[in-house]
Amino acid sequence: MGQQPDRVVQRSSGRGLRRRTLRRFLGASAAIVLAGGLGGGIMLWGQYQGIMADLPTVEGLRSYQPPVMSRLYAQDDQLVAELANERRIFVPYNAIPDKVKNAFIAAEDQKFWTHNGVDPAAILRAGLTDLTRGKGRRPIGASTITQQVARIMLLGTNAVSLKRKAKEAFLAMRVEQVLPKEKILEIYLNEIYLGNGAYGIGAAAQTYFNKPLDQLDDAEAAFLGALPKSPTNYNPERFPDAARGRRNWVLERMADIGALTPEAAHAAAAQPLDTRAFVRPGPALGSEWFAEQVRRELIERYGQDMTMQGGLDVHTSLDLPLQRAAQGILRQGLLAYDRAHRGWQGAIRTLPGIGPDTPQASWTAALAAQTPPLGLVEQWRLAVVLDAAKGRVGWLENSVVRRNPQASAPMPDGAAQEALLLARDLTWARRSHPLHNGDVVMVEPQAAGGRAALMQVPLVEGAVVTLDAHTGRVLALVGGWSFQASQFNRATQALRQPGSSFKPFVYLTAMEQGISPSQEFEDSPVSYGTWHPNNYEKDFWGATTLHDALRESRNLVTIRLAAHIGMKAVSDMAIKLGLVDTMPQVLPAALGAVETTVLKEAGAYATLASGGRRITPTLIDDVQDRQGRVLWRAPGLTLAPLPAQSDTQGADAAPADKTATDLTPVDAAGALSPATVPATPAAVSSGLLSPDTLPMLRDDRPRVASEQSAFQITTMLQDVIRRGTGMLAGQGIDVPVAGKTGTSQNFNDAWFAGYTPDTVTVVWFGFDTPQSLGRNETGGAIAGPIWNKVMKVALAGQPRLDFPAPPGVMLVQYDTGRGVGIDAFKDGQIPGESLYLADGSRELTAADTGAENMPDSESDMAASGSSSGATAGAAGSGAGASDSAGHAAQPSSGGDIGMGGLY
Repeated sequence: MGQQPDRVVQRSSGRGLRRRTLRRFLGASAAIVLAGGLGGGIMLWGQYQGIMADLPTVEGLRSYQPPVMSRLYAQDDQLVAELANERRIFVPYNAIPDKVKNAFIAAEDQKFWTHNGVDPAAILRAGLTDLTRGKGRRPIGASTITQQVARIMLLGTNAVSLKRKAKEAFLAMRVEQVLPKEKILEIYLNEIYLGNGAYGIGAAAQTYFNKPLDQLDDAEAAFLGALPKSPTNYNPERFPDAARGRRNWVLERMADIGALTPEAAHAAAAQPLDTRAFVRPGPALGSEWFAEQVRRELIERYGQDMTMQGGLDVHTSLDLPLQRAAQGILRQGLLAYDRAHRGWQGAIRTLPGIGPDTPQASWTAALAAQTPPLGLVEQWRLAVVLDAAKGRVGWLENSVVRRNPQASAPMPDGAAQEALLLARDLTWARRSHPLHNGDVVMVEPQAAGGRAALMQVPLVEGAVVTLDAHTGRVLALVGGWSFQASQFNRATQALRQPGSSFKPFVYLTAMEQGISPSQEFEDSPVSYGTWHPNNYEKDFWGATTLHDALRESRNLVTIRLAAHIGMKAVSDMAIKLGLVDTMPQVLPAALGAVETTVLKEAGAYATLASGGRRITPTLIDDVQDRQGRVLWRAPGLTLAPLPAQSDTQGADAAPADKTATDLTPVDAAGALSPATVPATPAAVSSGLLSPDTLPMLRDDRPRVASEQSAFQITTMLQDVIRRGTGMLAGQGIDVPVAGKTGTSQNFNDAWFAGYTPDTVTVVWFGFDTPQSLGRNETGGAIAGPIWNKVMKVALAGQPRLDFPAPPGVMLVQYDTGRGVGIDAFKDGQIPGESLYLADGSRELTAADTGAENMPDSESDMAASGSSSGATAGAAGSGAGASDSAGHAAQPSSGGDIGMGGLY
């Protein structure tokens, strides 16, 4: 009995020990949990702070400007080309149809109008689904439209990570605080990629259905709403069943949110998914050279980003029908030269096993696998010879190069066609490389008769520029045979010697110094050290008027004229005209031994046509930004109100000089008005225009030469076409035209430059790597006929205009010495008279002639020693009877006809 209390004490102490142990354990556990929670909280807070600190600002979305393609328009506002890194058509919120908005909301974010940037229920649902899907599968998304905007516009990444999703959610909540729902939806619908190169709903509607957005029906709107999940997997061309199924699912969701009635959704789901192929516009057929030059100029002026995604509207001067005609005419000329000088070069390749009995399915399959050569133009087809003996060929219609979409009733794609080659083409081929069965060749189907022409890409190249003589607006610009084969633009990038087409500017310089067209210079042999210039014809006329010398492109007269007036004056004139940037002041340059482009020469000739005002060629009329504000307009000509009377009369009138600004009345249609325009003093003094006052055309372009001198050259160049070296160019043109041939040394370049009072055209012909076009292949013979055809198209439907004679000149018909001509003489000049010109120049040295840089003589152009014993007397000029050593010049017995110009 005495031990019972001891046992009780022991049991009590044991229970106390267990309690203390439990308390310690619970306390330690609580401490660990608390420490862990605190540490986790601190870590999460640090992660949160790091995420928030790393978030980009959302303020930029307030002034959201999506990258939008720029558009180029022809002068008739026809779309020529689109410039874009991403094909996007921006559509403002109020222009987006409700059915399109509802389709995307139903498919992507049904609670868009109510949540604050994230949808917690959707996140929980997606998380539970991902836990049950197993490993290795991509998590399903739960992003709201706002989260997608944050990811696309601010994060720029689709990386799958919790950190990225957290950033996306926090950004979405910030975006919702900054922007209204309408702006968020506008950004989303214009930024999202929808497949096939289409960014945004505007481009997608055009890409898939070839419709503007406001013409989509319910089924088409639902299809666009189906694309964000996976544009590739729902591509209607590759996966039509999946695309249709996803579209119908979107229609069901639209019915669920009340955007469609169940009946309308069911009816839309029953429709077939019909897409219409959209061919991205541009460049318009034939406009590639022009459009690419405009693109280069825009990038130079505004940079790559602004040009390609700034939404610019660029209005150009392009005349599309004339452009296409000029390209076709140039190609005809290149083909004619190639056929006459090169002959048939043989098949591209040969396909074995093809003959007269080959089944159509076999040869069409073999032909479809062939890659077309560079330079194959849109009118040609890649064909295979089926029967060489008969000249029968077959091709696949539209399988290689699509016809002009404006052509009537084109053949369906892939249709097999057969025809017989033209008899003359079979003869052409047999001369050098006879055809064999299976040969792959290029043909051009003929309009009738079941025939095809045998074609080959020429090696020779050419260029054409046509522009408005008054403004310099380029109407047509062709830079070569095929833009697809070579993007090098021979009209704007190729520096070539203009040859004798440079001579009119030497004569213009002389006119500016008061020399008259009837002034005579000696046409006789002359030598300057090792340089022995000669005329193309290798004969001598003796004393020759400038009129006759320019008409027949006499080199020796031009050299003596240049020596008299001074090459510095000639050089200054060429630079002021914009023909060259710099120019060597040596005599061969007077014959065209300089380098320029076809476009620059067209501008120089336009200066002659416009009466001496410098004309700078322009391809762009104006550039507007996406809001329609004019960023740039071609300079030079502007409209202004009539000047006040005190500005033009009385003591306050400015003295007239060559740089004075011209103010010319224009009528309401913009045409020049010959009449004096009445204006009320109030309207004039206020600077406001009213229906009672016509605006004035203000011409701020610098004057390079006087109107009188320019008209004198124009009158002389008219005779070049009437009965001189340019006769072929003028055949069949019954309006006044002026022009000049140009042929460079060794017949490397053939030019023709000419103009009417309104239009200038310049044609160049040559090889990319300079080489001879062939003996006697002059500018008049090769380039002249091409110029003739282009000008006939340009002048079609235009009124017949004469070159207007400015005040201070008198037109006189007289005997030029080699026939009757008409020239313009300034006040004080006596028609037909040649004055004695005092020798005011120094003796010429090798530096004046560039003799130390002369190339070796061309043996096939050596002058025949004629007029033996004749001296090189120029009428009192520095190119007189002595050379640089003071010795009498000897007759030219060989050497260069003239570095630069030939004819």
